[in-house]
Formats: sequence, C-alpha cells, structure tokens
Amino acid sequence: MTQLPDGRYVDDAPFDADAGLTTPERADLDAPNALLVWRKFRRHKLGLISGAFLLLCYLLLPVAGFFAPYAPNDRHPDHQYKAPESIRLFHEGSFIGPYIYSVEEVLDMETYTYKYIPDTDTPLPLKFFCLGDQWQVFGLIPSNRHLFCSPTEDPIFLWGSDQLGRDVFSRILYGAQLSLTVGLIGISVSFFFGIGLGSIAGYFGGRIDWVIQRVIEILRSLPELPLWLALSAAVPSNWGPVAVFFIISIILGILDWPGMARAVRAKFLSLREEEFVRAAEMMGAPSGRVIRRHLIPNFSSHLIASATLSIPAMILGETALSFLGLGLRAPAVSWGVMLNDAQNLASIEIYPWLAIPMIPIIVVVLAFNFFGDGLRDSLDPYES
Repeated sequence: MTQLPDGRYVDDAPFDADAGLTTPERADLDAPNALLVWRKFRRHKLGLISGAFLLLCYLLLPVAGFFAPYAPNDRHPDHQYKAPESIRLFHEGSFIGPYIYSVEEVLDMETYTYKYIPDTDTPLPLKFFCLGDQWQVFGLIPSNRHLFCSPTEDPIFLWGSDQLGRDVFSRILYGAQLSLTVGLIGISVSFFFGIGLGSIAGYFGGRIDWVIQRVIEILRSLPELPLWLALSAAVPSNWGPVAVFFIISIILGILDWPGMARAVRAKFLSLREEEFVRAAEMMGAPSGRVIRRHLIPNFSSHLIASATLSIPAMILGETALSFLGLGLRAPAVSWGVMLNDAQNLASIEIYPWLAIPMIPIIVVVLAFNFFGDGLRDSLDPYES
C-alpha cells in the first residue's frame, strides 16, 4: 500500500482478473475450447445417450449383413406374412440359451384370418456364427458369415415376413444403410450451396447479395412437398437404384440450402465489421482466405448444430418420397420403400408387423433432435 499526498492509500499489487475464482474455474479458463464443450455436453444426458446411439448405428452400417440372417430381397414363398418369432432364454424355468419355438399357422374359418400357435413343447436353439447368404463388408469384401441363423430348414423371422416372404428384420437392417446415409449426402450438398452462397452474399453485399436473396425468396415461396414430387417424378424410371439414391439425396440437399444460406449471410454481416476481419484485409489477405480462415471458423459451432438438426428432416423427406413411390424404388431397400409396401390399411390391421419400419424412423429422428439440442446448448458460449 502507498499513501498519496492527499492521505489516500492505493494498492500497489498488480491487477488480477482471475481473483475470486475457484480452482476449477481457473482450470476452465486455461482449458481448450473442445474440452469445455465436452464438459457441457456430457451434462446433457439425453443428448449424450442419443449421440452414443447414433454413433453405434453408423458404425454398424458397413456390417449390417452380419447381423441380418438373410439378404434384403431373399424370398421365402412358403412363408408369406409369417408372424414374428420371439427369442427366448428360459424353457420351463431352466436356462437353455437363445432359442425359438416353431409356429404353426392355423386358418380361422370364422374370421378367415391366420392364427399363429407356437409349439411350446419343443425349443429350437439358435445357431450362431453360421454360414448363409453372401454380403459385403464396406461394400467391398465378400462374406457369408452371419451372427445367427435358423436352427431348422425353415427360415426364422424375428419381426415377421412380408407379402413376398422377405424377412422384415433383415430388410430394416439393410434399409438403414440407405435411409441413414441419405441425410449425410444431403447435408453435404446443402452445406456446399448454403455456406458458399451465404458467405458470398454476407461478405460482399451489394448487387450480389440482392440477386442471391431473390433466388432464396423464390425457392422458399414454392410449396415444398409438391416441389419434391415434381423433381422426383422427373427422375427417369429406367435409372438404377444407386443413381436414384444419389439424385434423391442431391434433391433434398438443394431444397434445404436456402435456410442455411440465410443463417450464414446474417452471421457474416455482423462478423465482417469485426476488428480481426479488418486487420486481415488491411494486411492484404484475399477475400477467399478471409472467409475460409477467419469468418467460417467463428461460425462453425452453429454449422455443426444445424447439421445435426437438418439430417433428420432429410431422412423424413426420403421416407415420404419413397412412401409415395417417387423416391427410391425396388430392388433398393430403405425404410420408406418398406412403408410403401405397407400402404394397404387392411393388411396392416391383419399383419401389424408390416408397420415396424416406422419404429426405427421415429427413434432415429428423435435421437438426432436430442443430440442436436444437446450439441447446440454445449456450443453456445452464453449458456452456463
């Protein structure tokens, strides 16, 4: 302490901006940004569980054939509309491992519907790591090894079979490869146009901004569902499943970019006046470098959160188009194609397991929404 001529005392100690902070708070100030985001995200339990579930789903996509007992279009003509068969562990109070009961179909002469009566006297243990239909790991390496298969010559249908005797469980696993991938391709297309045009409009402004904004307004004024239908109907019917898949993904991405472009433009309008942007321009940095190295990194957290919330919308878009018969077509297998085969309400009433593909759609979309909410809250610097 130093006494001034007027009698006042002043503190000679240097100013400490971190004074009063606890040890954990001081550690947070020195921690990397990614570590801070992770600490906030793991407190969002629902988002953390959803993220782990989605990661597991995408990791299993390349090896879906290992868990599926049959090929997606493998038909069993003698087992049309077969009821689901449950895997059990205990028989008459004793643990004997995974097994199933054979199910007998009996026609009810009063209602003219089939009833499925399990034979509870004879358990049939499942076979594991057995040989079956050929599939490809990552679409490249052939293999015919499966996790489980039927203990008898009759096929096993965990979730029943459809009108052609195809295994619903196997088709859902193979359908995930297209239904979950379409969102990733679509969001890539959306980001390419949205970030590119939005950054140009927000950074340069003027007539370029005016033209891009008018294009966005025209696209957003068009009814979305009829536009989907019109573009999808324009796809030639003689194209293969792979070509149709990529076209549908690109269509979904093209229709999604206006919203992304608007958000990028608004952020760039505020960031381009910041001092670090002005300093980069005064040092002679070209416009492309300023956008790539200074503006987009400051907007990356919002882009990541927006991606996780846009992917489920594209999954639902592909499902809707395929359900209406204008998206993916057989022999391609997706959840929307499977629902297209279950449009007959009378069949659903008699064979309710045909509507099972709705379950993974609902679960995956909810998981993406929960994960996106948790990620958005974690990336927000103003959230405590």
